[in-house]
Amino acid sequence: MHGSRIRHHRYAALLAIMLVGLAALLSGCSGQRTHDHVLDVAFQSEISNLDHTYTTKRAYIILSQLTDDYLFLVDPKTLDYKPLLAKSYHFENDTTLDVKLRHDVHFHDGSKMTARDVVYTYRFVMDPANGARAQQHIGQWLKSVEQTGPYSVRFHLKYAYPLALRDMAITVPIRKAGSYTVDGKLDKSALATHENGLGPYKVVAFSPGHEVTLQRFDDYYQDSPKGRPAIKTIRIHTITDWGAAQAGVLSGELDWLYNVPSLIARNLAASGYAKREVGSSMRIGFIELDAAGLVAKNDPLTKLKVRRGINYAIDRPAIVKNLVGKGAKIIDAACNPVQFGCTQDVRRYDYDPAKAKRLFAEAGYPHGFKLTLWAYREPYVSQAMAHDLRAAGLDVSLRYVKLPVLNKARSGGRIQAYFGTWGAGGTADVAATLDVMWNMGTDRNLARDEELARTIAAASRTRDKTVRKRLYRKALRRIAEQAYWVPLYVFPQNYVMSNDLIFPVPRDGLPRLYRARWADTSAAASGGAR
Repeated sequence: MHGSRIRHHRYAALLAIMLVGLAALLSGCSGQRTHDHVLDVAFQSEISNLDHTYTTKRAYIILSQLTDDYLFLVDPKTLDYKPLLAKSYHFENDTTLDVKLRHDVHFHDGSKMTARDVVYTYRFVMDPANGARAQQHIGQWLKSVEQTGPYSVRFHLKYAYPLALRDMAITVPIRKAGSYTVDGKLDKSALATHENGLGPYKVVAFSPGHEVTLQRFDDYYQDSPKGRPAIKTIRIHTITDWGAAQAGVLSGELDWLYNVPSLIARNLAASGYAKREVGSSMRIGFIELDAAGLVAKNDPLTKLKVRRGINYAIDRPAIVKNLVGKGAKIIDAACNPVQFGCTQDVRRYDYDPAKAKRLFAEAGYPHGFKLTLWAYREPYVSQAMAHDLRAAGLDVSLRYVKLPVLNKARSGGRIQAYFGTWGAGGTADVAATLDVMWNMGTDRNLARDEELARTIAAASRTRDKTVRKRLYRKALRRIAEQAYWVPLYVFPQNYVMSNDLIFPVPRDGLPRLYRARWADTSAAASGGAR
C-alpha cells in the first residue's frame, strides 16, 4: 500500500511540473481569451445521438437539459419535483394523475405544443416495440394516458407509485406528435441528428462524436422555471484525453469541464488560468458482501460477526482524506444523505482494526480467511481497502476488472465482495437506491433478505411521505445492523471553469448549463463581447 501511495505522490508532482511548464509556454497570452457570447465546454463521452429517448449516459442527460423539456423538472435548489411543461397537476386518487399544460410552448420548428404531443410521446415510450430507454421505468407503473382537453392530459397508474413525477421529470422528453414516423414507417433514428425539442437551446450544428453547437431559443416560453439563459451559444466538444482538455483550459479555448479528477482540478486551479468548484454528487461508494452465501453456503461472509468485522476494518476517514479528497462525505447508511428518506441514524462502524480481528476470531477465524475483493474503478481506493483488510488479518486478493466482467460474475453468483458505486439515476429519493439494490429479483442483492425486500416494496407502493420515511428508516437500520454493506462515501464532483464564468454547482451532481453566465451578465445576455 505504501508503495502505491508513493507512486501516487510522484505522479502528482510530475503532473504539477508538466502543468507549470505548459503554463510557461502560454505565458505570452493573458490566459483569458476575449470571450464573445460563446461558452465552450468539453465532455469526455462522445455524443453520437441527439435524442435522449434512446440514450441514458450522463453526457446525453446534460445535453437534454438544454435542448428538451419535460412535464416536470427537478428543482436544482430543493431537489423537489415541480411543473415545467405542466402548468399544474393534481392526483385525483393514488392512481389517477391530471396534468394541465402550458399554452405558450413551442417546439424549435415553431409549432405549438398541445396535449396531443404529450399523449403521443407517452404512448410511444410505453410501447416496448419502440425500444425507448424509459419504457422499463414508465411501463412498470403507467397503465394508460389520455387527452382530456386541448391542454390537459390524464395518466392512469397501475398502482400508487411515489416516483411518478420523478420519472416524468428525467426520463421522458416531450416529442412532437409523429416525430418517429417517416414515410409511414417507424424510424427510431428520426431525431438522432436533427433534434426538434422544447428546451431553452436548439441544435444549430452537429458533428457526431465531435461537436454540438447550441443556440439560445428565442421563442422559449417566458415564465419557464428554467429561466432565460444568459449565454447565447454553447459549443460542446468531445475531448476524451485529459491532457488535451487541460491544454484547452490553459490556452483559453475551453471554458468548462466537469467530473475532473481531483489532482488535475487542483493543478489547473493552481495555475491561475482557471478556477475549481467542488460539489457533491448523487453517487455513493460501498462494499457489498455475500451474506446469502451465493458463492458458497459456508462462506465466512454468511456470519454476522465477520461482516461487522469487515466494516470495522476499513479506514474510511483516511481514504476520504488522502485519496478521494475535497467534497467527499463519509456515509453510515446505504444511501446518499440528500435523498428523501435517507437517515444516517443507523448502527455505525468506526475504524477499529483490533475490534475487527476480535470479531473474526469470535466467528471462528482467529487466523483470518481468504477473501476476493472485486473492483472496477478507483484503483487507489480499492488498493487501500484491500490493504486495510489485510492489516486486520485477512488473506485478500484484489481482483480489478472492467464493469461488464464484474456484472457477469455477479449475475453468476461468483462474487464474495465487491467495491461498487451507485448514482441512483441522479434521484434525490432513497427509493432509487433501495428499490434497485435490495429487491429479490436483482443480482445486485447479495443478501437475499426477504423481510428487508418486503419493507422496501411496501414503501414503494405508497405516496404517504410519513409512511415511506418510517419504512425506509426500518430498512436502512436493518441493512446496517446486519452489515450487508460497508457504506463508504459520497463521491465529489469537480468542475474546472474560466475565472469569469459563474456556474451554480448542483446539489445532485447534474450540471445544468442553462444556469451558467459570465460575470458580465449584461454583455453575455445581449450576445455582446465581454
